[in-house]
Amino acid sequence: MLQELINGFGKVYLTIEYDPANQWVYNNWIGYQTYTGIISGADACLPTLAENACAYLLNDNRQVLGPWDHAVEWIVTNWAPRAINAGLTHFAHIVSPESLAAQSANSMLLGFEGQLQMHMFDNLPEAQRWLRAAQQAAI
Repeated sequence: MLQELINGFGKVYLTIEYDPANQWVYNNWIGYQTYTGIISGADACLPTLAENACAYLLNDNRQVLGPWDHAVEWIVTNWAPRAINAGLTHFAHIVSPESLAAQSANSMLLGFEGQLQMHMFDNLPEAQRWLRAAQQAAI
């Protein structure tokens, strides 16, 4: 079931959906991301991961505008341990072509080192291939 999170302007800033055919959670982030919105959105995907015993997350930032460095430390130190506890092992992150958003993603990648497998991509098909390869390797 598709879950939509709405910002203070009444706009969808994140959709979360479990994809049973691919056995991963797909997060699609949209627009400018506030600290509060990131916390709410990241926390909102945890039940979906846990309920589906899902080890794979496809996090799509292609529509994100601007940096989100303000939340990287929280993601790495607060959210990631809880996501790992919920079963997350592989995090495919599609970066925004917007350079400031990509810099934020790189900071997150460095912070995740040693906690879980994360790779960054600039397109959806490559991210999907990486997740499928990880699933095959786990069999």
